[in-house]
Amino acid sequence: MEKTAKKVYIETLGCQMNKSDTERILGILSHFGYEKGEENEADFFIVNTCSIRKLSEDKAYSKLGVWGKMKKNKPHIKIAIAGCVAQQEKEILLKKFPYLDLVFGTHNIYELPELIKELETPAPDGSRKRICAIRDKAVAEKEFNIIRSKGINAWLPIMEGCNNFCTYCIVPYTRGRERSREVETVLNEAKKIISEGYKEITLLGQNVDSYGKDLEGKPTFAYLLSELDKLEGNFRIRFTTSYPTDITDDVIETVKNADKICECFHIPMQSGNDRVLKAMNRRYNRVQYSEIVNKIRTQIKDVTITSDFIAGFPSESEEEFNDTLSAIEELRLDYSNTAAYSPRPNTPAGKMTDKFIPSDIKKRRLAILNNAVKAASKKSNELSVGKTYEVLVEKVKEQDSKNGLKRIAEGRSRNNKVVHFESQTAKDGDFINVKIKEALVWCLKGDEIK
Repeated sequence: MEKTAKKVYIETLGCQMNKSDTERILGILSHFGYEKGEENEADFFIVNTCSIRKLSEDKAYSKLGVWGKMKKNKPHIKIAIAGCVAQQEKEILLKKFPYLDLVFGTHNIYELPELIKELETPAPDGSRKRICAIRDKAVAEKEFNIIRSKGINAWLPIMEGCNNFCTYCIVPYTRGRERSREVETVLNEAKKIISEGYKEITLLGQNVDSYGKDLEGKPTFAYLLSELDKLEGNFRIRFTTSYPTDITDDVIETVKNADKICECFHIPMQSGNDRVLKAMNRRYNRVQYSEIVNKIRTQIKDVTITSDFIAGFPSESEEEFNDTLSAIEELRLDYSNTAAYSPRPNTPAGKMTDKFIPSDIKKRRLAILNNAVKAASKKSNELSVGKTYEVLVEKVKEQDSKNGLKRIAEGRSRNNKVVHFESQTAKDGDFINVKIKEALVWCLKGDEIK
């Protein structure tokens, strides 16, 4: 009788890097008898965590609690916590959650085979093994399968970690210092992604523009982009995230002249006020950020520039918050991610307790900020009306109308605008030219050009 594969279920919280890590964890486990399963059938449960905000951390703990209750009726199941919260909290988690079996962090994903083997080997006295395996430095990358999410987009990490130490951010403590992957390693993985039929590759890094500074010969991010652009195939390349003052003229020039690299930059500003930026330890002021944005807009036609902003950073005044609102409008930012400030352990801002902004004020500012982003997105989208975009179809669905069912395709333009259009033939992964006829807040509507 054929042996039934063991099932693993992974709950992934947080950023694209965490999603990419999950794909790698699934690939590693596939070598050791595990396959992806549903939550109600799993033998091994992993929550891959994010610690950027407390809410995400609380979600992880809540999920562990659910699994802990399941373990009472299924004592054979194993429960693990991975990612940034694991890297941050270490052994404390084993004490906090008695049903937890394994803690491993961002630095030792590639140690997972040895950890699973140790976990499944009975202790000499028959007691249940519980392991905390956190490393201060990253374990060397090893070659394993990567079980990617289905779809047309694939994540491709090119580097990990951050050297900037913004006062609000825990990433340098959980992901460590910047570490770049070798050019050949990235190119080989990209080739494999293309051969598997993916139509879009998103390059990942906490600060992609710092790529290569730690490698022999110091290959630049612009060089890596140009080499990826030379690869054969019909596909697109995106990248995230860029640190404002690390965006070089070479990167802008490469994006401008490339065939496959999309005209879109994600450049977190975080605040529109100089004093707050300094308190955040961001290495630029409003004028410098503006110069970078204007340089990109001047050189690259129809480029989209998106950003991140924090509402209610410790000591932020109402006037300083208003500077953020005016920056969004003045800089014509196309879209921005927003969040209310969330104190993180061991960060300088997290220790500024006497300067914390009351919760009700943070919520109010966040609501105002979101309205500003909404207005900016609509204004940006209105500039697209009348233009023709090449849209990469991501999904197709049927929609009721007065004349029966309509077949509506949804995809993205090169400059990352979501576009909806009616089509009888479009399918996932198709590149279709669409003329834009209507602008909504979060998307565009258009007609397929046949």
